[in-house]
Amino acid sequence: MAGPHTGLTVSGGGPNEDNMSKTYFDVLETRSADQRAADLAQALPGQIARARATAGMTAALAGIDPATITTVEALATLPVLRKSELTGAQAETAPFGGYTAIKAAEFEHLFQSPGPIYEPGRTSHDWWRAGRFLHALGVGRGDIVHNCFSYHLVPAGMMFENAARAVGAAVLPAGTGQTELQVRAALDIGTTVYAGTPDFLKVILDKADEMGVKLAITKAAVGGGALFPSLRQEYADRGVTCRQCYATADLGNVAYETEAMDGMVIDEGVIVEIVRPGTGDPVPHGEVGEVVVTTLNPDYPLIRFATGDLSAILPGTSACGRTNLRIKGWMGRADQTTKIKGMFVRPEQVAAFVSRHEEVSRARVVAAREGEKDVMTVYIETRASNRKLYEETLLDTLKLRGKVELVPPGTLPNDGKVIEDQRSYG
Repeated sequence: MAGPHTGLTVSGGGPNEDNMSKTYFDVLETRSADQRAADLAQALPGQIARARATAGMTAALAGIDPATITTVEALATLPVLRKSELTGAQAETAPFGGYTAIKAAEFEHLFQSPGPIYEPGRTSHDWWRAGRFLHALGVGRGDIVHNCFSYHLVPAGMMFENAARAVGAAVLPAGTGQTELQVRAALDIGTTVYAGTPDFLKVILDKADEMGVKLAITKAAVGGGALFPSLRQEYADRGVTCRQCYATADLGNVAYETEAMDGMVIDEGVIVEIVRPGTGDPVPHGEVGEVVVTTLNPDYPLIRFATGDLSAILPGTSACGRTNLRIKGWMGRADQTTKIKGMFVRPEQVAAFVSRHEEVSRARVVAAREGEKDVMTVYIETRASNRKLYEETLLDTLKLRGKVELVPPGTLPNDGKVIEDQRSYG
């Protein structure tokens, strides 16, 4: 169901816009509900058949007749696939656990995300579907994207590289770090669009102020972390329009903000369900639950993949004219896995840290905000008094640096939490 970038122009679509025209990424974005359902009825059986043919999904879909799965309601009768199952399968069948429709060597890219968990990637047109998000932000020919998503092992950098190509923009593959060099490159090249985690743009802009230079960045496409209202407003005050998408390394783009700023429009290449956490049972629209996604990507046919994220379906359609369902946005985690500084921290990583030190009884990771930046503090129950004993192990197991606080055994709350998110998303 992923279509080419046709540049379709449609009139109206939003309040006070009767005399305006809007250019959409493709014809899929403005389909009627009936047309979208009819297209889904054609596409879904084939995707179920492709998934059932993979080694990873054969058992889960045994006895299922793909021809009978033509609606979202029918899809909801199938089992949910959880990330823990995917990682377990990858440990047995490297690298993708048998869930891809083609062999590993047939993909142009192979990635490793923290966990570790492996994901495939391709260079074909808008393979991750993030081009739709950039187009909604107004990115296109004539723009130069300052891509600060990581190109090292993880797929985020290539996801936005692929997206920029889909809309005809040029790319500076900047990656992370080296802030002064980033500012110099942005100034010399004239980058107009930032792509990266929400926090890092502020680091770049602050460094530019410190260097006494003015950058040409006026648009920001962010993801990989929460975009807090105060930070979005700060960017607006500095002349930068900042919007976010909801994407994962496994699924690609799932939903994205538009100029209407009325939630996130679900991408046309996925089916999103909101289910009761811990189950596969859909909840009524408006009720908060876990985001479960079925991708229509023929190369990587994940069926009812549970993201562990919380959200809710919003009523009606967007004022921007796109007609697909919308979600409220990221509303936290259904489990304790938490994204800090753009990286997931998982309970099993905390357990791995504790197991490395006999004198440590428990540990608790706390995520907070200081000065519009994520900060991570790790509270460690131990009788030791030297924080340096643990700093390298924390970096090795959590893949992030953070503040270490040593507390006596028995100090941490007895509530089962090993990761606590104290950030406010209001």
